[in-house]
Amino acid sequence: MCVDNDSYPPIPPIAGGSAGGTDLRLTSSDGTRFMAYGARAAKPSGAGMIVIPDVRGLHPYYKALADRFAEIGVDSVAFDFFARSAANDDRSDAFPFLDHVSQTKPDQLQADIAACAAHLRGKDGGQVRALFSVGFCFGGALAYLQAASALGYAGVIGFYGWPLGLKRWPDRPKPIDAAAQYKAPVLSIYGGADEGIPDADRKAFADALKKAGVKHEEHVYPAAPHSFFDRKFDEFKDASADAWTHVQAFIKGNTK
Repeated sequence: MCVDNDSYPPIPPIAGGSAGGTDLRLTSSDGTRFMAYGARAAKPSGAGMIVIPDVRGLHPYYKALADRFAEIGVDSVAFDFFARSAANDDRSDAFPFLDHVSQTKPDQLQADIAACAAHLRGKDGGQVRALFSVGFCFGGALAYLQAASALGYAGVIGFYGWPLGLKRWPDRPKPIDAAAQYKAPVLSIYGGADEGIPDADRKAFADALKKAGVKHEEHVYPAAPHSFFDRKFDEFKDASADAWTHVQAFIKGNTK
């Protein structure tokens, strides 16, 4: 798990930068209506961001992150994974998320992500022209795999995403295996003290992307653990601020 109930992004709000956020219900291609949250930029840059959560689903952390993106001119939507299995919208500590993660299916998750992309490219989402995705942990692996999808991304961003696949779910698609099919640049953010993603895994992924000719930018923060990008962790505020700077530069540099 990457976030706790009291977790929030370590990014100061920008007053007036957002035109507002709202809870949504988006519809996947199989007819599933799922929870989402959309945040519109007051001064759109043309960029749009799909925020892919960790295993907790649509936690308030990810709604707040969508707001922070909107404040820098990036229309955004964050979404939930569990409409097909969860009986309600509760994503608090009481929600047995691991039971539900194991019930998700890659093709259904991809269909939900495609619905988010369609929303951002539509009038209600901002009619974005440069689509990005950012994911965390479980969502980080999904964000990497977006570069190999047919959704036409301008770039993908993984925060401590599992480049060699999800160790708890080894049957899921592995980002490294799809490297030759990547069609968008990649930004990787890692904690150097993350025991689950060692240097050998990071290097293998970077080497695979280099071999495939994929533009790849990587930033590793030596003392930072998995899920360091959190307002609670004051000791990692400098690492978080630097990571956010690189995220903004990556978006700007790949928005045509």
